[in-house]
Amino acid sequence: MIPFVTIDDVTLLFRDLTVDETKKATFLLTVVSDCLRQEAKKAGKNLDQMIENGDVYENVVKSVCVDIIARNLMTSTNSEPMEQMSQSALGYSVSGTFLVPGGGLFIKKSELARLGLRRQRIGVIDIYGND
Repeated sequence: MIPFVTIDDVTLLFRDLTVDETKKATFLLTVVSDCLRQEAKKAGKNLDQMIENGDVYENVVKSVCVDIIARNLMTSTNSEPMEQMSQSALGYSVSGTFLVPGGGLFIKKSELARLGLRRQRIGVIDIYGND
């Protein structure tokens, strides 16, 4: 299937990429697009049709794809990147929060919500039955 974004989209919406990042991002274009299609399928929706029908704007999908690719590119492959870190001197204390604790590709709930794939649903179960 055709990816939702191109390398040019990633460059324009994120930043200029190095040669190695361009290789990785080129592969991620299809992977991220297919992951989003699968998430839509799990929600009982077709993301390609949602774009065609105007339910989800194409630019929103591009933005989400670029965010996921950028997050993956910022993840270090030779050491664990820390998002936040604090140190102490005499107490010998170091603590930090990792950017991607498990590594790999992940999609945030807020990104799925931007695509309209995580809406709250209201349901009622009648436990007493009808009289």
